[in-house]
Amino acid sequence: MAGQLRTYKQRIASTEKLKKVFRAMELIAASRIGAARDKATSAGPYEKALTQAVAAVAVHGGLDHPLTRERTDTKRVAVLAVTSDRGMAGAYSATILRETEKLLDELREQGKEPVLYTSGRRAASYFRFRGVNIAKTWDGESDSPSAEMIRDIGRELLHAFLDEDPNTGVSEVHLVFTRFKNMVSQVPEIRQMIPLTIVDTPQEDTEREKELGFEDHPELAFPEYEFEPSEKDVLDALLPLYVENRIRNALLQAAASELASRQRAMHTATDNAEELIRDYTRLANSARQAEITQEISEIVSGADALSNG
Repeated sequence: MAGQLRTYKQRIASTEKLKKVFRAMELIAASRIGAARDKATSAGPYEKALTQAVAAVAVHGGLDHPLTRERTDTKRVAVLAVTSDRGMAGAYSATILRETEKLLDELREQGKEPVLYTSGRRAASYFRFRGVNIAKTWDGESDSPSAEMIRDIGRELLHAFLDEDPNTGVSEVHLVFTRFKNMVSQVPEIRQMIPLTIVDTPQEDTEREKELGFEDHPELAFPEYEFEPSEKDVLDALLPLYVENRIRNALLQAAASELASRQRAMHTATDNAEELIRDYTRLANSARQAEITQEISEIVSGADALSNG
């Protein structure tokens, strides 16, 4: 009985320490989620203006650019998987890894050769352990991606697509990340980044076109533009920015999703630790009562034996 009581006390103490760790991680994630969510949503006006500019060039100037042309000289396809640097975030990274493996299998079935890029240590360690070759990895900033890292990822993927050598270039660029919807809902998403095939127009602009009767003639929905120095130079400047902005948006969405998942997971872990402490305390009290009862019984039995003797 004494050994059992000691075991329960040790478990209570260790669970108390874990509870403090979980609670601290929950508070840290809660303090950062607001800034991450604001970054993910504040990029909206810039993305809207950039999308409108690209759409205007596409409508009036014709969208003919290396970033919009399909490559047929190589079967290599770049895939960027965005996960977290640390664990303790529930199924956040596991979901992305599962979707990435599914995408890689689909590309191989289509006769393509996937080239893997990773963002976050979880993806890098997962695929390296399984012997998958990784072209390049970025880590250390999964919950707060810096502008330098975003630009580096954008330059690397753009360079791979624009590389004319079929042995080192890629014909497509896919991105696997988690889209932040709200604090309780984060959805994994697979997006083809390059080549650009469709220019999305903002929803309010589409509704405005329908009101004016321009849905069948989109060229009438935009004002006339004169391009200086030329349409090609405008596209050369806009499209790399457009691609980099889409990558930035995806990484910011993933960062907000990671923090939300970690906060929710740590809150659940804290509640589970409290429940374990209550259960162990109840078992420890029962063991202590049984030990006291046994000691009293031994004392009474000894006293009866002495009196009878």
